[in-house]
Amino acid sequence: MLPIVLSSTSVYRRLLLEKIGLPFTCASPNIDESPQENESPEQLVMRLSHAKATALQRDYSSHLIIGSDQVCVLDNKITGKPHNFENAYAQLKEASGKCVTFYTGITLFNSKTKDMDTRYELFHVYFRDLTETEITNYLNKEKPFNCAGSFKSEGLGITLFEKLDGRDPNTLIGLPLITLTEMLIRQGVNPLTVCSQ
Repeated sequence: MLPIVLSSTSVYRRLLLEKIGLPFTCASPNIDESPQENESPEQLVMRLSHAKATALQRDYSSHLIIGSDQVCVLDNKITGKPHNFENAYAQLKEASGKCVTFYTGITLFNSKTKDMDTRYELFHVYFRDLTETEITNYLNKEKPFNCAGSFKSEGLGITLFEKLDGRDPNTLIGLPLITLTEMLIRQGVNPLTVCSQ
């Protein structure tokens, strides 16, 4: 089995990848993540996940490299990570009572054979009508300022929602494990058979 590299420094993606029980290392891709002009959300996340995976090929030339990227779309606009309380408050206030769609791109790159598999997953989050007090209290308690959408669905953020709609709940956190497992099996790496050896 080729060694696996996660092209990310995200603690959330690392914890998600640990769920499937395969050994891996993490490395920073160091790429420019700026959107291009007239780029759709799905084009953006697929381009960036591809760029993150291929950015490591020189240092990891016989590896399975995983790249992933995510954006949050509200009212047809891409919203980034808030980085501070004020931006997070504005994002949640705007999302109140609405559906927010997350686009998550994922690439599995075999740097030995140059085989590339890039896809994207959608996940829809339906917010309750939130009061100003609820938003303020949530942000003070969880401080999700480095999270797209200004919430952590794996934590107290779940209380903000009316419903969730998507194939894989891990997608919402940043790494679609069902899709990744399909990709790995295509490369001859089945987490269930590898883990049982």
